[in-house]
Order: sequence, then C-alpha cells, then structure tokens
Amino acid sequence: MCKEKKEFMHEAVNQSLLSVKNGGGPFGAVIVKNGEIIAKAANSVTQTNDPTAHAEVNAIRLASSKLNSFDLSGCEIYTSCEPCPMCLGAIYWARIDKIYYGNTKNDAKNIGFDDSFIYDEMELPLENRKVKFVQLEHKKAQKAFKIWQLKEDKTGY
Repeated sequence: MCKEKKEFMHEAVNQSLLSVKNGGGPFGAVIVKNGEIIAKAANSVTQTNDPTAHAEVNAIRLASSKLNSFDLSGCEIYTSCEPCPMCLGAIYWARIDKIYYGNTKNDAKNIGFDDSFIYDEMELPLENRKVKFVQLEHKKAQKAFKIWQLKEDKTGY
C-alpha cells in the first residue's frame, strides 16, 4: 500500500483517538478526493445527542458541504472501523468509490458496538421485527411520489 494511503488512514485513526479524548466514541473518518483530504471527522453521538453523528456520516456531511454536492463520486473514505449499516448506507448514497478501514466489525463488537442485530433485523419480514412497522395513509403518501415521477425538472439522486 502506498505511503499516501497509510497517511490518510493514520488521520482517520487520529480522529478516533481525538474523539475518545474528548468524550466521543472511538471512531474517525477522512474523505479524500484527488489525493487531498477534503473532510475529516470523528464520532460525536454523545456530544451532540445525535444518534446519526457517526464519524463517516459527519465526514460525508462536511465533504458534501465543501464540494457543494450530494454526489461524492471520485472520493474515497478512510475510516478507523468497518462501517456500520447506517454509515454503509450513507456511503452508498453518497456514491463514494472506495472504503478503506482499520478495525473490523468484530473488533467493534468486542468493545460493545455490535451491529449484527441490525443486519439480522433487515432479513426479517416487517411483522417479525423488534421495531413495529405500521403503514398508514398509503394513498395520500403516493401523491408526492406521483408528482415527483411526472416532474420534468427534478434532480435525481
């Protein structure tokens, strides 16, 4: 692996160390485009009381703001740990090209960050999940979808 990639990973790990020192979770992430760091962030769930404030999501928000785009094609993410299901979804939605990670999801599980229940839940039919799903007002909700479908000047994503 080239020296540059190791340096990007070192910065992601540094973000995780800073997070722990500042009362956050042990996770950090860096987003790189064209060999340059465009965003770096740490987990801030407990500091902000935001359960979505994982390092990868925070970095994606910063990179999207800096690039003024929701499409991060051409970017790579370096993260101190294999992404959780939420972060993985965000990475896919952002269209990031490649993920480099340090710790595995099993390493995270061993220190109390176990995401396996989410993967297990996703495989279950809706009626068997722990969080109950109740569909309401389907016909009313369809209105926005129909308008979107017919809209000629929409920005797809």
